[in-house]
Amino acid sequence: MSLAFDAMVFAREVHHAQRRKYTNNPYADHLAEVAGIVATINGDPEMIAVAWLHDCVEDQGVSLFDLEARFGIRVALGVSGLSDIEEGNRATRKALARARLATCAGWIQTIKCADLISNTSSIVMHDPVFATTYLEEKRLLLQVLTKADPRLHALATAAVAPGASS
Repeated sequence: MSLAFDAMVFAREVHHAQRRKYTNNPYADHLAEVAGIVATINGDPEMIAVAWLHDCVEDQGVSLFDLEARFGIRVALGVSGLSDIEEGNRATRKALARARLATCAGWIQTIKCADLISNTSSIVMHDPVFATTYLEEKRLLLQVLTKADPRLHALATAAVAPGASS
């Protein structure tokens, strides 16, 4: 598990000044939750490492080349698949992200489900107006995450279902 541990230490370092939008908690709390969800269904150290690192490219400007050099090609590939770097208006970015994620391997889609599970309850609780848009975007996303672990996919689907209170 040293790869996953190294990823945790690295993620905590690069996100050290970042806070969660609604709670002001350390951002590493979200990363820990995603990694924990992933670890409960799969003990693969590379998969857990990607869960820890999934936001470091889009949020902290870490390069995929640096991730590959430090953690290997599979970890960099996983983070790449999970990094929202599309451009355009929100609808365009979300459509392009769905297309990207639809082509990703099942293990990457599984991490995305864990990320969605981690994010949903906070958004629904703290920003009910935006939650309407967010939940619809995530329902559309889940339609293309067909290779994800079915248990996490079911949890994520329940979290974004109309009338769900996560």
